Amino acid sequence: MTDSLSQIASEIAKCEKCKLYSTRKRTVPGEGPDNAKIMFIGEGPGYHENEQGRPFVGQAGKFLDELLASIKMKRADVFIANVVKCRPPQNRDPEPDELASCNDYLERQIALINPKAIVTLGRYSMENFFPGAKVSSIHGQAKKVKGRLVVAMFHPAAALHQPKYRTLIEEDFKKLPEYITLAEKEVVAAPAKPEEPPEQMSLF
Repeated sequence: MTDSLSQIASEIAKCEKCKLYSTRKRTVPGEGPDNAKIMFIGEGPGYHENEQGRPFVGQAGKFLDELLASIKMKRADVFIANVVKCRPPQNRDPEPDELASCNDYLERQIALINPKAIVTLGRYSMENFFPGAKVSSIHGQAKKVKGRLVVAMFHPAAALHQPKYRTLIEEDFKKLPEYITLAEKEVVAAPAKPEEPPEQMSLF
């Protein structure tokens, strides 16, 4: 059977691999075109996502829409997913077994979409590509991971709680068009931040 995004979504809808299935209202497989150039990967569905079965539809989602508009893109242009497809109770952090249970779905989505660039939103998403790194150290930088361009960013929700992150996220987003162009040319050349020590790059 040929794999497809709809097939994955169907499997997610019936998934009982971890305990999150017992408290969810709706699964949130992700949405967007299967040929999206950019794939955004967040952490987990929240209250509104659990109600609607769609990713990033709460306040953080509204900010994400604004960020996309700032680089002349819209939600319909990108694929948006999360590392876990069901809402963790009380919006707690996803646990290791939950992340592991959902990882196959995410890997299959990435393989099918084959995006030019992946943008990780938040530390649990970033951990998939940059184990042990800190978002505060690498946000806005583009790195090639397993042959694919990956950009780590703060989660949009961070800007709702601490205004300083709004400016950082907005600045990081402005770099995306250039990164996509570079990725399409299969060239990765992220500008290094002069104030950061050179050994930072050795993380990757």
